Amino acid sequence: MNKYRAALQVLVVVVCVAVLTVTVFAADNFSGTWKLNLQKSQYSPGPPPRSLTSTLQVMGDTANFTFDGYDSNGDSIIPEELSIKLDGKDYPVADDPTRDTVAMKKIDDYTIEETDKKNGKVTTITRTVYAKDGKSRTATTTGMNVQGQSVKDVAFFDRLR
Repeated sequence: MNKYRAALQVLVVVVCVAVLTVTVFAADNFSGTWKLNLQKSQYSPGPPPRSLTSTLQVMGDTANFTFDGYDSNGDSIIPEELSIKLDGKDYPVADDPTRDTVAMKKIDDYTIEETDKKNGKVTTITRTVYAKDGKSRTATTTGMNVQGQSVKDVAFFDRLR
């Protein structure tokens, strides 16, 4: 009877460790360095950025972004760094001509939604879905740009690390 109890205890420990490991890794599918794949992306009305690499580190309920790239005019992407809580509340964004505030929330272990506002009015909503294999993410943006044009962008990113 004791050897069955010991085997059962080992099995319970193994299952608990497996569940904990899956939970820890699933909770942070977002973190990594991501490069925009212009060939797989679509920008309407456009034009697309010339290049974009973003690094995302999720720590607790906060997403820390670092951006490196150039817009369609060759100007550096603004802002270069951004830290936002994933609580759905509005946070100010400095030096960004397209938005005054941003709100982000985690939908599930593979999806983040971002709402951008200019002068208190929602301009765009971006839903970013991270592939279950961890190799890519797709950000779909809909809404209106600051020029009043309808936006439907699908940006595909490859994971660098």
